[in-house]
Amino acid sequence: MAEVVKESVKERVVTILAEQAVMDPSEVSMDATLEDLGIDSLGLVETVFAIEESFDIQVPFNANEPENGDFDISSVATIVDAVEKLIAQKH
Repeated sequence: MAEVVKESVKERVVTILAEQAVMDPSEVSMDATLEDLGIDSLGLVETVFAIEESFDIQVPFNANEPENGDFDISSVATIVDAVEKLIAQKH
């Protein structure tokens, strides 16, 4: 059952990123960076808000220093992993 939940987290994160990048979710690869997707700093902030709202979590993210946070945004896969960890910590 946990695998089903994990997949839905992945799908929802990919959908959120695809919406920000104005592309189809099928075009979002797990090793893509935000830069690869064409998501700029404003898009990143909007993505973080969308993730927080979608999963009812608080993302430890500082828009002024994104590289210094505990939320790894280096690729789609790391974002999915970070969201899964935040959801697990919440429960």
